[in-house]
Amino acid sequence: MASLFTLVSSSSSVFFFPKKPQKTPPIVHTRRSPLSLTCLHASETNPSPPVQTFWKWLSDQGVVSGKTSVKPAVVPEGLGLVAQRDIARNEPVLEVPKRFWINPDAVAASEIGVACSGLRPWVSVALFLIREKLRDESSWRSYLDILPEYTNSTIFCAGQKRSSLRFKVGIILGNSFAGTQLLNTTLGVKEYVQSEFIKVEKEVILPHSQLFPFPVTLDDFLWAFGILRSRAFSRLRGQNLVLIPLADLLIQTRYVDQINHSPSITTEEYAWEIKGAGLFSRDQLFSLRTPVSVKAGEQVLIQYDLDKSNAELALDYGFVESNPRRNSYTLTLEIAESDPFYGDKLDIAECNGLSETAYFDIVLGQPLPAAMLPYLRLAALGGADAFLLESIFRNTIWGHLELPVSRANEELICQVIQDACKSALSGYLTTIEEDEKLIEEGNLSPRREIAVGVRAGEKKVLQQIDGIFREREKELDELEYYQERRLKDLGLCGEQGEIIFWESK
Repeated sequence: MASLFTLVSSSSSVFFFPKKPQKTPPIVHTRRSPLSLTCLHASETNPSPPVQTFWKWLSDQGVVSGKTSVKPAVVPEGLGLVAQRDIARNEPVLEVPKRFWINPDAVAASEIGVACSGLRPWVSVALFLIREKLRDESSWRSYLDILPEYTNSTIFCAGQKRSSLRFKVGIILGNSFAGTQLLNTTLGVKEYVQSEFIKVEKEVILPHSQLFPFPVTLDDFLWAFGILRSRAFSRLRGQNLVLIPLADLLIQTRYVDQINHSPSITTEEYAWEIKGAGLFSRDQLFSLRTPVSVKAGEQVLIQYDLDKSNAELALDYGFVESNPRRNSYTLTLEIAESDPFYGDKLDIAECNGLSETAYFDIVLGQPLPAAMLPYLRLAALGGADAFLLESIFRNTIWGHLELPVSRANEELICQVIQDACKSALSGYLTTIEEDEKLIEEGNLSPRREIAVGVRAGEKKVLQQIDGIFREREKELDELEYYQERRLKDLGLCGEQGEIIFWESK
């Protein structure tokens, strides 16, 4: 049963990875991304000249005016939007016409549209950003000049050399992130980006040198990937991937680190919508409103996603929170192909919305996912319990798996899970106590703060999982198993488990 399940990394993108990756990072969990707003007071420092130029460009294009309720300003996080006046709850903060969106449609209408046809949406938009950034004359220059060169996301941990990518990333992140799923995710993401770059370089960039008359490097491609991952709005109505200049100041990074996010925001109200520009207009607007009232001079902040884990926040944006519910660990369970009952088990899993491999996100302080124990029992099913795999039970077996099947089956999953947790915990170079001491002492660099926060959280979740199955193992003699439940249903077993013998008169 060594291959009953494995522990691997997970990610959070909704558009960057193929549906069923094989040698790339695991399938990405798609979660809705509600945008919420709150406020904090901003400083009076004027933004940098590039930001002022960007604002003037928007003003010249009619996107903003003196009546616009927000303006860019220097804030503790770096750069953000600040209220010019009191803004009422649900009042629109800004509206950006579709002609200022950077999305696959904009790429298709550009000079590189034909060359980029058939590419993944994010790849085509990435090439568009790179080309516009490297061109001497670009209509998007004012916007591109305010984009950061990098963030504290772990994907910007090191430079790129194709032959030594995994080695270099491992060296840069190794000690701080050793043992973490985030390290594996970062390695997987960067290898995926590299493979996409090699492909697009061969198929698009080099064959169309007239469109790309300048060198395009893997670093350029990674920069565009990082910009899209941290700033693009996804899952909008009819829009799978779109950059909204000005609106993304709400997800503006500092030129090197923090981003304008508030962990104090707990509402999941959506703060944006796509709407028509008017009764007689076919144009569309990206409209952002505030679900809370904001006072003049206060900063508008955004809640990226209440469901994202700290590892996901670190990978996407380059920060972590102290909220315990941001700590999670992904258990990846699989039905072994070598299992003599592989076909039957796979059929049962698929009939219940699962597959050969199943991912379960375990959150600190939260119960195990409902389908995890049934899937574990299914994967471990064998021996005297294998009769449940017969076709006669096919419509009812999942209900049986929701409860303990047999002592041997339950004991096996408890032992395997505990062994896996022990193995995973042994991969970390520090204890939880050592990490908590570092956090308490402070003075950590942003990236080390991410590493300490993520690894401490993962270890707490692993200890929680281990504890759950350790306690369950102690209760094995007290659990009620399938045979006992069946005998009770037939009236052949009493409430205390005693066998009832029927005597004829």
